Amino acid sequence: MKRMEREKFTERRKLKRFQVQDGAFAVLRPEFTRLGQIINISYEGLAFQYAVIAKQKNGASELDIFLTGDAFYLENMSFETVSDRRATRKSSKGFLPLRRCSVRFKDLTGTQMAQLEYFIQNHTIN
Repeated sequence: MKRMEREKFTERRKLKRFQVQDGAFAVLRPEFTRLGQIINISYEGLAFQYAVIAKQKNGASELDIFLTGDAFYLENMSFETVSDRRATRKSSKGFLPLRRCSVRFKDLTGTQMAQLEYFIQNHTIN
């Protein structure tokens, strides 16, 4: 980001974002075309990075969070997309374009909030 752009940028987040441990992923449903590693998370949203492997549809309405090698799976979270833009780094393979998607959670149930709190307390880096 250029210096002038950084100076004009206004922080919109209300809650602290936490860095997530390796192996935490998000996937948008029902198409499952956007699957990627979570970069950071808060009680109101998250950001994840994904490789573009198929034409993206705009019909995603729910999000799942899961961990590799763990039994944690938080599903069917309603969300709205805040941004979905080209990422600044390339994929590890070097040929797939990467995108960074930021979402805001909407209308979470009590159970989903409890699972989200558990995830933040146990699978983030303070």
